[in-house]
Amino acid sequence: MKKTFAYITVTVLVVALSFVAYRGFNKTKIGTAKGVVAAESTRHTDTLAAVKIGGKWGYIDKTGKYAITPQFEAARLFLDGLAEVKLGNKWGYINETGKFVINPQFDKAFPLVDGLALVKVRDKDGYIDKTGKFVIDPQFDDAYSFTDNLALVKLGGKYGYIDKTGKYVIDPQFDNAFPVTDGLALVKLGNKWGYVDKTGKYIVNPKYDDAFPFMDGLATVKLGKKWGGIDKTGKYMINPQFDDAFIFAEGLAAINLGGKWGYIDKTGKYAIYPQFDDASDFAGDLASVQFGDKNGYIDKTGKIVIKPQFEYAAPFLADITPAMSKGKWGYINKTGKFVVNPQFDKASTPYKGLAVTAIGGKYGYIDLTGKYVIQPQFEDAFLHFDGVFFEGSALKFGYRNFQRRLGGNEEWEIVR
Repeated sequence: MKKTFAYITVTVLVVALSFVAYRGFNKTKIGTAKGVVAAESTRHTDTLAAVKIGGKWGYIDKTGKYAITPQFEAARLFLDGLAEVKLGNKWGYINETGKFVINPQFDKAFPLVDGLALVKVRDKDGYIDKTGKFVIDPQFDDAYSFTDNLALVKLGGKYGYIDKTGKYVIDPQFDNAFPVTDGLALVKLGNKWGYVDKTGKYIVNPKYDDAFPFMDGLATVKLGKKWGGIDKTGKYMINPQFDDAFIFAEGLAAINLGGKWGYIDKTGKYAIYPQFDDASDFAGDLASVQFGDKNGYIDKTGKIVIKPQFEYAAPFLADITPAMSKGKWGYINKTGKFVVNPQFDKASTPYKGLAVTAIGGKYGYIDLTGKYVIQPQFEDAFLHFDGVFFEGSALKFGYRNFQRRLGGNEEWEIVR
């Protein structure tokens, strides 16, 4: 399985969703690639936030007033007017008044993507439409949301791809696989990775010991013990030479050579020579790097713009970002100054002027000055207000800022 990714990590609203750990990734459950800052789509997530109190989930508006009384065992965000909720031990879909549009009947349920939603009945996965009618009957051992009009499914221990009628476009034959990205799918046959097009034809034969999906026409691959980069013909654009390497973000990729991290451009030329004990991807023109046990930030020339001083430092996905000092989270700006002093046990990246924080096991909402907009009172909470649906890379679908642990370095939830 894919070994290590970093920084853009995955948290969940329910255990059925995939996980990506900080510097940890398991390709069995497909995740968004390290450092990929996805683009916003036009689909918005409405104006209600899911919160938990008294062991039950409900929804509040921006004033903190309950729009839907806490009553569910689990709840996810609204997307295009529908949200998945769990009542008893079954999942269904409600509208923004709290009324069930699709009654609880599924063992797992995921958001509607391109008109279809992935659901599980007993131990089989299938797809329903917005009315709850099965368009593709539950029959797969595992399945993922549609990307580029194809869905990755697993049957009899093998992975293949179906269209929206449920017909196989690529028969189950792979031992592991990724959804289609950049027009190609990363697949595993035996113990080697290669790439197929949307008809199942091998564009790059399986020969790599490890690999990432294509992004912008380039894929990072491992041959033997070294990493390099190939184009869509399989030609090496960057010869295998690195001990570790990751996907490009903002034109640069973090690489490891001899135990130190640096950055290369898309020609394989060093943009920043290996010198760091750890390194994240660039976001907002800055990257968090580690010297010893402290984290700071560099610009794209390698200049240290915020000296290493934090126990943890999140990527700049907003103008300010969470950073940990002396065991507490606060918020820094791009000069490294704390604009909200370290005081929180947990903290999310701000979005549209709000962030979720936790103190003493209670969650609340703050503005960018650190002032509470909604006082800490919830057992759990998510930042859904005016959120934006994101389309990631390796999996293609994810939400920003909706975190259970809110660990600062956890920024994404995978939808499948």
